[in-house]
Amino acid sequence: MATSLAATAGLVAGINSFSQGSQKKKSNMKVGLYSITFLGVWYRGEALSLEEVIKRAKNYGYEGIEIDGKRPHGNPLDWPTKRCKELHSFSDGEGIEIYGVAANNDFSSPIPEYRECQVAYVKELIRMTSDLGAKTLRLFLGWPGVTKHPQLAQYAIAKDIWNYTHKEFTEEEIWAWCREGMAESARYAEDAGVILALQNHAPVTLDYQDVLQMVKEVNSPNLKVSLDVPIMADKSPENIQRAAKAVGNLQVLSHFGGDYERDTDGKVKGAEFYTPFIRAMHEIGYSGYLSYELCHPLPVVNGQTVDIEYPEKSAQLAGEFMRGLITEISKG
Repeated sequence: MATSLAATAGLVAGINSFSQGSQKKKSNMKVGLYSITFLGVWYRGEALSLEEVIKRAKNYGYEGIEIDGKRPHGNPLDWPTKRCKELHSFSDGEGIEIYGVAANNDFSSPIPEYRECQVAYVKELIRMTSDLGAKTLRLFLGWPGVTKHPQLAQYAIAKDIWNYTHKEFTEEEIWAWCREGMAESARYAEDAGVILALQNHAPVTLDYQDVLQMVKEVNSPNLKVSLDVPIMADKSPENIQRAAKAVGNLQVLSHFGGDYERDTDGKVKGAEFYTPFIRAMHEIGYSGYLSYELCHPLPVVNGQTVDIEYPEKSAQLAGEFMRGLITEISKG
């Protein structure tokens, strides 16, 4: 639900009173690996276990991992407290922090039973996040999902279903359902000491203004923001700067993606919009994780989707790229 320019101006002014501190914080950004990269969805082959993801993260120079909240990685049905604590001990032993869990939730359904199932799922993810010793659970307002068949992982089918089920309802109705689910989830998060990070991901949130509007309406100290630049509608340096300043101290998580190659000069190249984004994060004193995710259709070679070597290479190069960019901007 997009906010008007006038409403946005008032919203930013109101939120800045609690998102910005009286003194500028020193930034200390860290680079993490989101386990969806090795979930076995977009490449040909099986998923890695979370223990294998942790070892890959360590080998690639990442500081931590974010666990995707679905099978075969992080569905809470598979993660009783005892197993969570065992994985936490394993990750500690490898020197890798489990800094977050990512929900694939949808509070927007017009069907009450579906929304209630989603709240129950998020409540269990909050418990799992706490049991893993993680600080943050990433949430959506709405999420169409993904379909998976051999050689046919895609978003289109799920998006068509989502659009069909929502077409008879207004933006205001959908927003209200999402607010209800988010508010209830925030109460569970407060009880568990977990921070919820609302991502600026379509289809319900169209940009950072919508995220901030929901944070304001829910009004919970445990609901904060995951501002991700790749999914911003306007990636101009000016808008990135505005968004960062508006979000301020509410920023607790961020993600970056894409495919990476090493240039002829030996340097890993990434999208140009990451430079103003990391500079803006540095200026607001952001000290959380930037989480690499590979979650889009991959190339098909000789009629076959590429295998796990593709995400392995991408994850290594992505980590190198982001660490280098953070270092360059921090020193500048």
